[in-house]
Amino acid sequence: MDIQFYGANCITLSNKQVRFVFDDNLAQLGAKSIVKPGDVCLFSSPHPELMPETKMVIDMAGEYEISGITIRGIQTRAHMDEETERTAIMYKITAGDVKILVTGHIFPKLSESRLEEIGMVDVMLVPVGGNGYTLDPVGALQIIKQVEPKLVVPTHYADSALNFEVPQQDIEEAIKTIGFEQGESVAKLQYKTPEISITQVVVLQKS
Repeated sequence: MDIQFYGANCITLSNKQVRFVFDDNLAQLGAKSIVKPGDVCLFSSPHPELMPETKMVIDMAGEYEISGITIRGIQTRAHMDEETERTAIMYKITAGDVKILVTGHIFPKLSESRLEEIGMVDVMLVPVGGNGYTLDPVGALQIIKQVEPKLVVPTHYADSALNFEVPQQDIEEAIKTIGFEQGESVAKLQYKTPEISITQVVVLQKS
């Protein structure tokens, strides 16, 4: 699948049959929504807004299969939840041999049962902006060490084109804190399960 980044926590996963759009709240941040008719829209928290032209809207835990691709929504603790709350949804996407995890704004400590549910991950997309709004680079690093993906794609960092409620961490500083080897920055990630011996960070250029 092709992975593209549009700012904030908004990404797309697509192939010739379907396009999945994750956390498109760009209109709330002063930009333009990227959702098109026929898209499958997924949100990491409850999304009451109606989106009639989309193929499907998913904002809750469960298992879904669309165009031969399996999606598992995993309920977990959000970054700002109390200890007993579980208001965030992570998404594990399995497309052939490729396994992708979209974490969203989660708490940086996953239980053993959640890690078992996640299983092996090739590509993980994780916010790094911090300042109380989402995971900061230290929290992101905690998640990376727990999940042990092959590739890490940072999301939700400082962007002069978006009006964040609170300032977000610069991507350069976030990568320094995360500390893993950085691969080449690309406009589109096309992952095909190469042999990678150590975790790498890939920065996606904004589409």
